[in-house]
Amino acid sequence: MLTTDFPVGSPCWIDLGSPNVSATADFYGQVFGWTFQPVPEAGGYGFLQLAGKRVAALGNLDTDARPAWTTYFRTADVDTTVKAAEQSGATVRVPPMDVMQEGRFAALTDPQGAEFALWQAGNTRGLDSVSEPNTLVWAELHTSDLEGAFAFYQGLFNWRVEVFEPTPGMSYRVVSTSEGDQQQTSFGGIAPTMGEGQPPSWTPYFAAADVDALVGRATAAGGSVLMPAEDVENVGRIAWLADPNGAPFALIKGEPQEP
Repeated sequence: MLTTDFPVGSPCWIDLGSPNVSATADFYGQVFGWTFQPVPEAGGYGFLQLAGKRVAALGNLDTDARPAWTTYFRTADVDTTVKAAEQSGATVRVPPMDVMQEGRFAALTDPQGAEFALWQAGNTRGLDSVSEPNTLVWAELHTSDLEGAFAFYQGLFNWRVEVFEPTPGMSYRVVSTSEGDQQQTSFGGIAPTMGEGQPPSWTPYFAAADVDALVGRATAAGGSVLMPAEDVENVGRIAWLADPNGAPFALIKGEPQEP
């Protein structure tokens, strides 16, 4: 389960590049009840908040980039991790740089083509709230090479993996951080790309008290349904959506866990 302890290797931040920050903030406000808090010195970048807690961030879309959520993974040393990633075939999009006193980050593309980022904490350790309704609860990588992708990230973060089949014929890898109970520290998964149209990518899942209700809000606000809400045995109820700019995200209401 994702927590705000943010051990090394866990997702600790997400942000979204948008061609229209104001309209995008309004969309997610209608879906999740988030509010947008600009950071004056950050050139249009700001925090998406729920009940005053940072649950994501939003900024202007980079030139030639497609609207998409970026997942940041916690590292103790950005520069060392970037070197290791390059040696394993990754491409550095943004080299290591300081973000005021808040931390140090870099943006990369893994060998299969999925974009991600790294975060070395300064004053900011990560998001203020996760694993609560309408906040980040899971990060999922869809990739063309499951074994190669896992080997890459394991080399960076020493992730652990458990393989299971949520549906017949589908191989899914649940990933966990390197320390602690493996099930309790699981935070995401690795799965095949869903058809030729989906590029390798990390997609955030947001916890939903009512998946169908949020799907309704999203479509009413101009979003689209990529995968209708459905029940997945041993997982819960999930749906895949895209915001009005085409950025994918997912919803999940997990099945109750045994004590």
